[in-house]
Amino acid sequence: MPLATPDRLLRVDLSTRSVDSVPVPEPRLRRYVGGKGLGARYLYEELEAGTDPLGPANVLLFMLGPLSGYLPGESRYAAITKSPLTGGFLDSYAGGVFPDALVGSLGPHIGLLVTGTATEPVRLVVEDGTATVEPTDAWGDDTVETAAGFPDASVACIGPAGERRVAYATIASDEGDHHAGRGGAGAVMGSKRLKAVVARGEPPAGLADLREAYAERYSEDETGQWLRASETVETVDFANEVGALSTRGWEDGTFEGADSIGAAAVKELTTGREYDDGDDGSDTDSGGFRVETAAGDYVPRGATAMSLGAGLGIDEFDAVAELGQTCDRFGMDLISAGSAVAWAVKAADAGLLERSVSFGDPDGARRVLEEIAARETSLGDALADGVTAAAAQFGGDDLVPTVKAMELPAYDPRGAPSMALAYATSDRGACHRRARPIEREVFDEQWSPERTARAVVGEQNRRSILWCLIVDDFVGDVFDDLGAEWLDAVQFETAGDPLTVGERVWTLSRLFNVREGVRRADDELPAPLREPLESGPSAGTAVDDEWFEAALDYYYRERGWGPDGRPTRATVERLGLAEAVDDDSLLADT
Repeated sequence: MPLATPDRLLRVDLSTRSVDSVPVPEPRLRRYVGGKGLGARYLYEELEAGTDPLGPANVLLFMLGPLSGYLPGESRYAAITKSPLTGGFLDSYAGGVFPDALVGSLGPHIGLLVTGTATEPVRLVVEDGTATVEPTDAWGDDTVETAAGFPDASVACIGPAGERRVAYATIASDEGDHHAGRGGAGAVMGSKRLKAVVARGEPPAGLADLREAYAERYSEDETGQWLRASETVETVDFANEVGALSTRGWEDGTFEGADSIGAAAVKELTTGREYDDGDDGSDTDSGGFRVETAAGDYVPRGATAMSLGAGLGIDEFDAVAELGQTCDRFGMDLISAGSAVAWAVKAADAGLLERSVSFGDPDGARRVLEEIAARETSLGDALADGVTAAAAQFGGDDLVPTVKAMELPAYDPRGAPSMALAYATSDRGACHRRARPIEREVFDEQWSPERTARAVVGEQNRRSILWCLIVDDFVGDVFDDLGAEWLDAVQFETAGDPLTVGERVWTLSRLFNVREGVRRADDELPAPLREPLESGPSAGTAVDDEWFEAALDYYYRERGWGPDGRPTRATVERLGLAEAVDDDSLLADT
């Protein structure tokens, strides 16, 4: 007898404190599967164009997939909403213990849909397939303090940055070890006066043989071996070696202090790993390295060292780790936060700010981060809305790159131009998780525009279906059939093959953004990437405008979109999206 897959949604209106269990129509479930896809479909349906991301009409979805709780690797959930940073589609993911507890607490529900705004700070307690809205006295606490108040449950919460609606505030879980980070889902929680989601439950049992088989495949896979050996901190060394490590606010592609903050430094200081392997082989890696700093126990990630270390010219590991902890406890995306500090340094150097802040100064960086989280100064208040907003107020829109108002991760496309197209066409703004062609391009000649477009489209579609299932990003590398074997095991039929589902969902998120006004000009090559790097293997190189525009043309053609970036009617009908999209003004003329 097949395992039951969740087929209902729990709707919570914070304005009325009402909770309703509603069925997900079967055709919708088959067409969009779960996670990113199903969340995108509900977001498109629930919101009108121009909805205020921080208003009561915006919705925030906590989504699972049909296989959540069974899959190997780290369980994950998706936070889906309209972004207060970009004004467009946002899906953000976090792993750890909380997703398993959420699976166990939701019962037959594949997710939570939260709307409205509470009149006072509240928490949402999920247990035994239902939810209750309760008052909370944790408003003002940081993410670690909030989670500590529930030793018998797992918690996803916001910190002070979310309460003050910092546009890149995170939703933190597992006492701040994991974050649904990019794009500001935490600010949406703060706008709704929702401090925390408290989940009590155990994940379901089943599919143990399949889980163990995939865990073994992953342990033998290149990605699994790399992750077990070095975790994501290895990305610092990789990016530095190939000349694509953004350094001192995108001035250089290599960092002379990389050895002090990279994998070797972390391994030397580690006190253990985040997770222990289970005897049954079900755990596919040991998680991140734990280190002790002056501020306490911490699990540094690659992005920490790249954005708050190299990006700010800081080569003291303890100082970088403490800056990461500062962001984690405030509940603030450290990629955007690092770019905000870098922008402040460069704006001060350019005479746009009367401020003493410089690269290589961890104390100065911490002060800026504290001002952002508190919105207590004019600079902090402006940077809390993102680099694009600060530049609009003070000037300096060419100092630090953004796409659709989202700050770029620290992989510099001048060391791998294919990343420029990946950033430009990402549906949530600049993001390296949608596609990472850099991992192949740096070992080859610079790719042609056509090859680049095909590679980016292919990776985006693949990631899109895996995020519908919400497969661990790294374990997903051994899902050669994109989850078909797993779906067969629970007799779940998708409407179309997996890649078609991925393409359908990607196109739907594009249509959401088109409805918000996104066009070709928004799929841009940021000005700083047109300036040559100063040092390293990529010294003297920049992303060529003509190459980029040709790659974007190929990308649109590969996707079946018009030259202005709007999908065509033929593409919408081919992908079965006509049931969702009935406004021809959103579609290309050709």
